[in-house]
Amino acid sequence: MVRSILAPLFGLLVVVVLILAACQTATQPAPAPPAEAPAAEAAQPAEAAPAAQQGGRLATVKARGKVICGVNGGLPGFSYLDQATGNFTGFDADYCRAVAAAIFDDPNAVEFRPLSAKERSTALQTGEIDVLIRNTTWTISRDASWGNFGPTIFYDGQGIMVHKELGATKLEDLAGASICVQTGTTTELNLTDQMRARGIDFTPVVFEEIDATYAAYEEGRCDAVTSDRSQLAARRTVFANPADHVILDVVMSKEPLGPVVPHGDDQWFDVIKWVVFGTIQAEELGINSQNIDSFMDSKDPVTRRVLGLEGNLGEQLGLTNDFVVRIIRHVGNYGEIFDRNLGPGTPFNMDRGPNKLWTEGGLLYSPPFR
Repeated sequence: MVRSILAPLFGLLVVVVLILAACQTATQPAPAPPAEAPAAEAAQPAEAAPAAQQGGRLATVKARGKVICGVNGGLPGFSYLDQATGNFTGFDADYCRAVAAAIFDDPNAVEFRPLSAKERSTALQTGEIDVLIRNTTWTISRDASWGNFGPTIFYDGQGIMVHKELGATKLEDLAGASICVQTGTTTELNLTDQMRARGIDFTPVVFEEIDATYAAYEEGRCDAVTSDRSQLAARRTVFANPADHVILDVVMSKEPLGPVVPHGDDQWFDVIKWVVFGTIQAEELGINSQNIDSFMDSKDPVTRRVLGLEGNLGEQLGLTNDFVVRIIRHVGNYGEIFDRNLGPGTPFNMDRGPNKLWTEGGLLYSPPFR
């Protein structure tokens, strides 16, 4: 009897306890979100990236105190060792100096590293050099495997030079001829393509070193020699009898030449790009090594940004804001660099052609300093 009465009472008690527990749980506040990931903080915009990343090649170069620049070393007008002074001269050599000027305010803080055509890609990929400025053509395969190509500093095209006595005036006149060419270059590939497309049989005479290539040609071991037109003009000036050699009015390819840096360092790539753009933009603004002081109180906002008089564009690259001023004072603008090494006052007497500013019908153009 007692057990039959207590059983329903016990069941009722359990129900009451469960109801009270549920009510208590409903009235408690929900737990706060984890402190390490508050909802409000996640909605805020990310902080801007620092002006310059710590470490990387720029930091290495600064710590070393000099830029290691890969050059040709044997190409008059571009990079050539002056035996009398022991100094490297030329257009490419001066762009190495421009990089040093931008970083150190010293154009001589450069170690020039002469490289053959075969050595240059390895030197880039192993990090032996900081930058390659060695009359190197920008191609898709090189961009993918060698490194990052900066702005083109010299627009060239492949040409061909012949002994004057041969009487040749066009490629078709070289049917059956022997042609000296350096191996491991776009020059070798372009020659094969062009002659094949025209159905012209010829005998390639290949050499690993450029000096050997031109020596063989000058000695008469081949009828012609092919390379970039600028290189042909430069090499002809050091022949024993330059007048005995003719550069044909033939352009076989596009040859955009410019600096190359190893893959994997965006900051260093940016530095090299804007060193080049600085020389171009300065020329466009009429700023050169002789008149730069007169621009230091300019009210023009573009000029002021380029010269680092306002803003912090240089600091964003890891340089000083006046890095363009340093370049122009020590090395000059693009036009000065070209004229000093290749222009009318030199043995090469080269016309700028496509290497004029875009405002003068050329291809040189700088993105905005902004």
